Amino acid sequence: MNFKQYVQKGSFYAAVVEDGSDLIFLVDFDGNIHYHNSSVRGTLGYKGKTLNGKNFFDFIPSNTVDDIKEKFIHSRRRAYTEKVEIQFLCKDRSYKFLEFNAINLKHKVGLNGFILDCRDITQRKRDAEELVRLQKAKEQFLANISHEIRTPINGIAGMAGLLSQESSPEERGTYLNAIRHSAENLKVIINDILDLAAIDSGKLRFEYIPFNLHDLLPSVVSMFAYQAKEKNIGLEYNIQPSLKRILLGDPVRLNQILINLISNAVKFTHSGKIQVECSAEKREKNGCVVKIQVIDTGVGVPSDKLDTIFESFSQADASVTRKYGGSGLGLTIVKQLVELQHGTIEVKSKEHKGSNFIVRIPYSFANSAGLNKTDRPAIPQVSDKKLSGLKVLLVEDNDINRLYAKSILRQWNCMVDIAENGLVAIEKIKYNFYDVVLMDVQMPVMDGYEATRAIRVMESHMRHAPIVALTANATKTDIEKCLSSGMNDYLPKPFTPEDLYRKISSDLNIQTKNIGTPMPAVAERKASFDLAYLRSISDDNHEFLQEMLQTFVESIPPVLREMEAAVNEENWKKLSRLAHQIKPSFSLMGMTALRKTVVSIEQNGDQQVNLAELIHTTKRFIRECNAVVGDVRKEIISG
Repeated sequence: MNFKQYVQKGSFYAAVVEDGSDLIFLVDFDGNIHYHNSSVRGTLGYKGKTLNGKNFFDFIPSNTVDDIKEKFIHSRRRAYTEKVEIQFLCKDRSYKFLEFNAINLKHKVGLNGFILDCRDITQRKRDAEELVRLQKAKEQFLANISHEIRTPINGIAGMAGLLSQESSPEERGTYLNAIRHSAENLKVIINDILDLAAIDSGKLRFEYIPFNLHDLLPSVVSMFAYQAKEKNIGLEYNIQPSLKRILLGDPVRLNQILINLISNAVKFTHSGKIQVECSAEKREKNGCVVKIQVIDTGVGVPSDKLDTIFESFSQADASVTRKYGGSGLGLTIVKQLVELQHGTIEVKSKEHKGSNFIVRIPYSFANSAGLNKTDRPAIPQVSDKKLSGLKVLLVEDNDINRLYAKSILRQWNCMVDIAENGLVAIEKIKYNFYDVVLMDVQMPVMDGYEATRAIRVMESHMRHAPIVALTANATKTDIEKCLSSGMNDYLPKPFTPEDLYRKISSDLNIQTKNIGTPMPAVAERKASFDLAYLRSISDDNHEFLQEMLQTFVESIPPVLREMEAAVNEENWKKLSRLAHQIKPSFSLMGMTALRKTVVSIEQNGDQQVNLAELIHTTKRFIRECNAVVGDVRKEIISG
């Protein structure tokens, strides 16, 4: 039987040809093509039987022919060969990647040839190459961003070190300015990363409020006037007269778009000028498309890089980041901000000639009725009394972050309690009431996720307390993890006072309930103390136990007398400090009930609430403690 007879056999058609999705070739061991099916035309462009009689290897790139011939030779010894990748010349002279499995006909029907079952893997190869490219771009971005973050941090640390040394007032002023400048640079980079994370997570919100381009644009341009003057380049703007209208949209996001584009233009322009042009397109009765062009005479963008400059983790060249700095995310953020407002952005550029970034965003016109409906009240200043008296538990392990948040909250006259980790937070929540819990996510001992899950299953008045995650990780996955753990909302770091105010007051609408800390009943005398903890940590060391008991009976009575005096003087802050001072002793001595009581005295004394009950509870507490001191003395004597 020859190849022609084999092709004409019904078994060949039934087994191979009817499956029209794959490309089928029938070739001999030397590569001569005796048959191909109709799928070849759809994938490679060759009609009917046009490849019959030609040699398979003539369609393989010359630099890989020897390798494919070697695979053919190797396949002669095998009944079946899998997943051989080749490039095959198409009718239009382009190449496509194919992957074939080879069925050796010598083993099946005695013919010296193969059935090549081929699949088009061109897209798969392109996807793999793109993935490698993006991975390399991401790695380059991470290296760049690491450098950009370290640079201002090193500056801050260095200047802080110099401040700690003896220096003149002028030098201190210079150091502080350097620290401020480094902090601003760091903030820009971090904000870029957080903005991208917020966009990717779908959590970015857009306003729909009135604004005027004649107010907004001059303000943005003036921000860069000094930099432009230093570089001796011109910076001008022009607004078409027809745009002297009140528009409805998000001026903050438009401001962000303009800042990124003008900042880039200033950064990459060393001579000539920058022109910002605003005009109206597709003008209708109720609105128009605002066209904004940022035109510069800078270094320009190479033509082969125009398609990638809007991608995440990408700049036109890795050396750009090293030379000019920045996160490489600015244009990515601009593009997404524009498109989320149903707009478009494009760039026209010539290397060494300059660039023109063109943004088009549709806006509605505002009228008197629209102003009434869409104008929103500004965020109140810190003097606003809405949050006064709000009881806040701030759970944060970082000293600087803790000080920052606490300072903001205290400016609003909030009552702030601090917990260094999730475990401490749970202990505080057991015995206290809070209007809201601000929960850091990443902490030692117990993180925010675990702490929140524990709070949600507690048999406590705080089981349903509003919990806001404070997180530097604002990706979609991180946010979902916060919400699934039981948190009500999240606030990305770094946050401004306005962000925190909006989250508490507007988003969650939390108001103080003026509820004091519940006063637990004073402990019953039957279980006054338990030395199990002390025994466990000392390996039941008798001398250690006696010393601890002696210390307790000597240190507690003087404090109890001071507490009694503080109650009589109505000095609640002092009472709170004294309660805090002796609180650890009751934990060590296993006096669980008394510890609950002293915690409530500490908190209510500090907040100056439930005063009538506080007086009564403190006096009972003092009586019970004096009795327990007597019990401990007996233990010492008997021991």
